[in-house]
Amino acid sequence: MNKQFVRALFASTCFVTVSGAWVNASLAAAATAIPVVANGIGGTVTGAKGPEAGVWVIAETHDLPTKFIKIVVTDDQGRYMLPELPKANYEVWVRGYGLVDSAHIKAAPGKNLDLKAVQAPTPKDAAEIYPANYWLALMKIPAESEFPGTGPKGNGIAANIKTQQQWLQQLKGCQRCHQQGDKVTRTLLDNTPEGWADRITKARAAGDQAVGNTGPEHAAAMTNQMAQFGRARGLNMFADFTQRIAKGELPPVPPRPQGIERNIVLTSWDWGNGRYIHDLTSTDRNNPTLNANGPIYGITAMSGHIEVLDPNGHKQSEFAYRVEETKGVKLLAEPDPVQNGVPHNPMMDSKGRLWLTDRGFRDSKEAAKAPPKMAYCNDGNINKFAKYYPQQGKATATMVVYDPATKGIAGVSMCNNLHHLMQATDGKFYTTGADLASWVDVPEWDKSHDQAKAVGWCPFVLDTNSKTPSKVGALSETVITPDRNAWNKPAATGRSMGGDGESTAIEINDAAIDPTKDTRISGGTYGMDVDMTDGGMWFARTGPWPSSIVKFNPGTNPPETCRSEVYEAAKLPDGTYEGYNVRGMSVDSKGIAYGAFAQGRLGKLDRSKCKVMSGPTATGQQCPEGWTYYNVPGPNYAGVKTGATDFAYLMWVDLHDTLGLGKDIPIVTGSNSDSLLAFDPKNEKWTVLRVPYPMDFHTRGMDGRIDSAAAGWKGKAVYATYAMQPVWHEEGGDDGLSGPTMVKFQVRPDPLAY
Repeated sequence: MNKQFVRALFASTCFVTVSGAWVNASLAAAATAIPVVANGIGGTVTGAKGPEAGVWVIAETHDLPTKFIKIVVTDDQGRYMLPELPKANYEVWVRGYGLVDSAHIKAAPGKNLDLKAVQAPTPKDAAEIYPANYWLALMKIPAESEFPGTGPKGNGIAANIKTQQQWLQQLKGCQRCHQQGDKVTRTLLDNTPEGWADRITKARAAGDQAVGNTGPEHAAAMTNQMAQFGRARGLNMFADFTQRIAKGELPPVPPRPQGIERNIVLTSWDWGNGRYIHDLTSTDRNNPTLNANGPIYGITAMSGHIEVLDPNGHKQSEFAYRVEETKGVKLLAEPDPVQNGVPHNPMMDSKGRLWLTDRGFRDSKEAAKAPPKMAYCNDGNINKFAKYYPQQGKATATMVVYDPATKGIAGVSMCNNLHHLMQATDGKFYTTGADLASWVDVPEWDKSHDQAKAVGWCPFVLDTNSKTPSKVGALSETVITPDRNAWNKPAATGRSMGGDGESTAIEINDAAIDPTKDTRISGGTYGMDVDMTDGGMWFARTGPWPSSIVKFNPGTNPPETCRSEVYEAAKLPDGTYEGYNVRGMSVDSKGIAYGAFAQGRLGKLDRSKCKVMSGPTATGQQCPEGWTYYNVPGPNYAGVKTGATDFAYLMWVDLHDTLGLGKDIPIVTGSNSDSLLAFDPKNEKWTVLRVPYPMDFHTRGMDGRIDSAAAGWKGKAVYATYAMQPVWHEEGGDDGLSGPTMVKFQVRPDPLAY
């Protein structure tokens, strides 16, 4: 309530004789009043039993250059305020758990609008808008007692799957591309095992705007994923799941937004022209005020396009480029209909330039034409890193840099495969891939534009030959034997990696550690972050089973001073792990490392608590005392002890309070629950930031930016984009053109702030 109004109200009681009842009634009336805002719409939502608290009010318009949506949540009294609406005609309606969508009412900013909520006539009608993870909780997972699998002539579970966790890792693998339990995956026309066998062979046609020519590969991936369970057992499980739903079985009821979750403001735009956007960038991670109010860039990971959104003008655009292998990169006047490369992850540097990894994806014919890697990748006379650890093979991976100010574009041919990238405190852009840490020295590149001088890399090597294991402290620079032939090497058998570095359910038993040698570890890395306390890097090592996080420090004279530490989630006496399938990871300002486990768990590693950091036992299980684990919100499968049916794809620590929940807040992507999940480490509580419309919010990552510190909550936000690889899963996306959708997350002081 307006403080001046309150002071005036009480001042009036000094001069006018009024009853206490009148004052109380006046205060109550003032408290329930909804201000009329020139660029907002407010009002009250009521249902059959009175005010509806914790439901969403959605305003949508097609009057702007791209579809625009604003979503808020009602407070305890059913009041709402849709703030900062561009001038347009809107349709406004109510969505909430226990309800069905209300009638769409036409409205414009500057006028208040009271709305009527509609009670769902049946529990089945109410459940239609429940998030996918709630529906997926109905799936019946094999009991722990059924493992290890005994094959097709036994219990149908693949013999190489030793534990229930390994089975679940295969199930989680499906969620890398799309939600499980959403409308599309729970309502097949043919719910038999044969129907499911046919469903997973479906592919999008060549030249599709979302996935390019990779449709058949996605179909093959689904078929192969089913085989990992034991094909017949897996098909029967999915068939049973959809058959029971068809007969009327319903999931648990999710809670409505509570507390601070009612302060959320969501703003979204369509962008990307129906293409599949994997990730986005809006600013420099180390300086979130860079590019304030500027465009946001997204990467179409299957077609080589850069998508651009102007969130102030509500406009989208795009441009395309082509990598010409070792010859460089050029902009295209028109989008190339021939699929060219797989740009994967963008980041903005301190000069506002866009850097991105291009994984150099080609079909088999294109891959055969790729030239060998640059000479500096394997000739130690040109590059000292090649002498230390040479890289052979085809030149198919490029770091691309685009300058929006000059429209200039260039490429740096890398010596290893690529996934994500992150800029360290010294200006280097590190990348994830397989078996090693690699980087582009941006200051050197700016000075010389000499690729051989700018590109560097180090394998992950552990100090396992220390006679006196080191304890907490800085990573030593003098402990790794430089001769690669003198290292313990990873086991060469039994390792099977998926296309993005995922391991299969095969457990890797590395060779026994020779305590007189240092040890090289391998496996795909995915998420990553910089440690602001020492300038080192952390990597999420997705493979091999059970996965781990790696602390890497290049030292002052890499590669000789490179050193790594590896930390697995604690192994339990029954052979299972506290956490598995870590994909995302991030680090707070104090050096606390967080890992987002796809099982539906957040792991927190405080390295300062570790008693052992080197020596022959420092191979992953040396620091159980440093870990703490938290299940993400939401249901789990019956008979599964830890985790959830949600999917933690990536994560990010909000160092600068760009969201509005405070600094050093870890945020996990709830990719199977339509949400971002913010964790308060002090109170160990979760805040669920749900995106109720369009449903199927399946995001990879996020980025936070401060446009104006003086504007308070209105001047900062976290951005995330979603478009599952089959775009039509998104609500309203049946035409294949709707979405992807960019969402702006803001947390205001209260549900009526404007």
